[in-house]
Amino acid sequence: MPPATDADGNAKLLPLPRAIAVPPGAAARSSVPAVRYDLSVSGTGEQAPDDGVPDDGPREIFERGGASWYGIQFHQRKTASGERFDMTAMTAAHKTLPFNTRVCVRSLVNGSEVLVRINDRGPYAAGRVIDLSRAAADRIGLTGLGIKQVALTVVDRDGMRCGGLPVEAGDAAAPTASSEPQQRVRAPAPARRKAVVPPRRRK
Repeated sequence: MPPATDADGNAKLLPLPRAIAVPPGAAARSSVPAVRYDLSVSGTGEQAPDDGVPDDGPREIFERGGASWYGIQFHQRKTASGERFDMTAMTAAHKTLPFNTRVCVRSLVNGSEVLVRINDRGPYAAGRVIDLSRAAADRIGLTGLGIKQVALTVVDRDGMRCGGLPVEAGDAAAPTASSEPQQRVRAPAPARRKAVVPPRRRK
């Protein structure tokens, strides 16, 4: 497009009009829905979506934010609670919730849920509220994405629902030690071979 010219034919930039681009009363050219970009906020007072199954009442969301996961690189290492981390167990790390608290983690991407037990501390990255074991992350489709937005609900009474099923007392319970002491079986020591020393010759 050629530049604007004055009456003599000289090229000259014209000032921009000070009026707004859309006249008053005209329809907007585009409509962008409001989006909440906060990464981690307390959800006190919010209610979890209804799954269509009657239960003991609406669940209150404890916290919303990013969820990450950890797996083989931490497998069998000691957690903050003293347990050994098991990447195949339904456990998770949280910064403040007491150990053995049961938490229903709901994906805000696909709506799937998983029940986990808190047995570790973390995550400490900004915007993340929970760190799931590999198995729990697989259950809500998190392992492919790395980080996913979730809503946490503390399961503090039996009969509450998570993943469409009522939560029972033993669900996500801590492993219990056996009442009988384990006896270590020592492997028999290999027989030592006697060294044959030749007799010294007298000079």
